[in-house]
Amino acid sequence: MSKTNPLDGFAVERARIGYVGRDLQRPECILAEPDGTLWVADARGGVTRIAPDGSQRFIGQKVDEGFQGRSEATTLDLEAKFTQGTLPNGLAFAANGDILISNFGTDLLEVMTRDGTTRTLYDSIEGMPIGKVNFVLRDSRDRIWLTVSTRVNPWTTALTSRVRDGYVAVVERGRLRVVADGFYFTNEVRLDAREEWLYIVETTGPHITRMRLDASDPEEVRLTDREIFGPSHLGGMPDGIAFDAHGNLWCTLIMVDQLIALTPDGDRRLLLDDGDPAASCNLLERFGAGTLRPGDMQEAHGTIAPWMASVTFGGPDLRTVFLGSLRGTRIPFFHAPVPGLPMIHWHVVR
Repeated sequence: MSKTNPLDGFAVERARIGYVGRDLQRPECILAEPDGTLWVADARGGVTRIAPDGSQRFIGQKVDEGFQGRSEATTLDLEAKFTQGTLPNGLAFAANGDILISNFGTDLLEVMTRDGTTRTLYDSIEGMPIGKVNFVLRDSRDRIWLTVSTRVNPWTTALTSRVRDGYVAVVERGRLRVVADGFYFTNEVRLDAREEWLYIVETTGPHITRMRLDASDPEEVRLTDREIFGPSHLGGMPDGIAFDAHGNLWCTLIMVDQLIALTPDGDRRLLLDDGDPAASCNLLERFGAGTLRPGDMQEAHGTIAPWMASVTFGGPDLRTVFLGSLRGTRIPFFHAPVPGLPMIHWHVVR
């Protein structure tokens, strides 16, 4: 007899969605502290810290005013909006409480103190430029996992033409090296509860791939047994993922703006559909035909978290779900029937 899944029959009720934050700029990635503090990627070049009482403060690396003073109608050129200047994308807590930043604008892996002091950790890999850095993750052994979506410039070409040059790298003992490559626009990655499998988002796959961690060599972790997890086509382009305590993998589908979950058996569950039906249909048709244009992507979005990009579990019981987005100005949240896996936090509280 199969074990009951907490997501059986669950769907997000729009009336129960709340919001936190205001005037945010491209709140793509969200980190949640146990006390309720949120750290949110900010397109001005840094992060916005949202305190448990709702007060917020922008902490800049080097303030980039490129996103300010433009109306929505004039910010839809992808290559201008998402390629110029510093653009923090993925965030993770470093072991000492600093914030690791995969900078989608500068193609660097950086680390920022909580007062904004920033330094570059890596600007190249194996003698070459890193490429379009997307996401960063730290595991319980203090390894840092980094995803690179593509080396194609501009990156929008890789997105529309399904270039397969994305890769995953890892930092061990101070060295950054490639551990797996040949992905369709590599995006977020997550480890399961036992850190036995690495789950890899291939945005233009459009699917999730997983690979087993082989730690038989104490000097270097390896990835093996590559396989697609769940459907080979998720019904949209996956972006952000997060595990809950039951083993369900929650996933955002950007532009069609759906939140889905893949059960431990890989079955797809639709939890929230906020997309525009006509625009989503056009997007998927053109994507399937290989004729996707930037305009098709610009037209496809919802209203709750426009261009839904990430999912984060937070709150004191890890049952509060926060949704990041590329075109939102605030963060929607709701309560889940199951807690998420706890984030890897730091060893020394600062």
